[in-house]
Amino acid sequence: MMLRSALTLAAVLAAPYALSAPAACTGKAPSGDLTATRIAAANSTRTEPGLYEGPVWIKDALYFSDFTFGPGFPSRIMKLDASGKVSVAIEDSGSNGLATDGHGNIIAATHKWKSVSLYTLDGKRSDLVSKFDGNVFNSPNDMAMASDDTLYFSDPDFQRTAAPGGQDKTRVYRVGTDGKVTVVDDTLKNPNGVSLSPKEDVLYVNGMVGEHGVLRAYPIVNGVPQAGKDLVEQLGIPDGMAVDCYGNIYVSEHTDKRLRVFTPAGKQIATIKVDANVTNAAFGGADGKTLYITGAGALWQLKLDVTGSPY
Repeated sequence: MMLRSALTLAAVLAAPYALSAPAACTGKAPSGDLTATRIAAANSTRTEPGLYEGPVWIKDALYFSDFTFGPGFPSRIMKLDASGKVSVAIEDSGSNGLATDGHGNIIAATHKWKSVSLYTLDGKRSDLVSKFDGNVFNSPNDMAMASDDTLYFSDPDFQRTAAPGGQDKTRVYRVGTDGKVTVVDDTLKNPNGVSLSPKEDVLYVNGMVGEHGVLRAYPIVNGVPQAGKDLVEQLGIPDGMAVDCYGNIYVSEHTDKRLRVFTPAGKQIATIKVDANVTNAAFGGADGKTLYITGAGALWQLKLDVTGSPY
């Protein structure tokens, strides 16, 4: 593992909107069938096919990755500000999933460097985690950071050809505060979305088992994930996730063009539909109650009655 020399892991990964239990969680969780609204100003202007990914709310704006399927999967980080204006925040970011570190910086799963990177908002990049067992990763995709400064991330092979090298398996990794990288799970085919419960006592990861998608839950004991159990089976192709303050999990089902919302016990309570393939979701807005959803060249929003994770 390689960390920024100027900062400790604890300093880098201290999350401003920690996923620990909120002081108060009010309002009603979503229920029934809902439809998110496309943000027209954010429609892709690229001529090549691609995806938006990794929405993260930082201060008063939403940031998200915009990458294409061309050689190297070129990617940039876009910004949607409070006025609704969309602009390029960071050119050539090489990124997929995004998170934030508590100092207004972006933590990015970067397929270009096959690492997890830290970006300042002026575009300066450094590696946070670059190798496991002496090799670079396949194509880091999504991540979650706990308030005790532990990092979890998925490493499928979707963008493995973006750069040379990689791992012999697709895995979920844990990076401790001591910098040690360990394997959480290597049995999921292309693990994708990664989230933590509000109390940080459960790690959620989705991925494929055979031809079916699953949402897997790993109880965390003394900071270490235990054996996982499939909480939801028979998902469509699963992608990124978000978690609200009640602990409900919002799972993107990529080609089904929807998110389904499940309770911590795995009961479905809502479906959120969009009009294109969907990739990920995050809570944001002035009151933290707007759900932003990314997908195939599109960004959607849905006003809810609860707050949730900013990535």
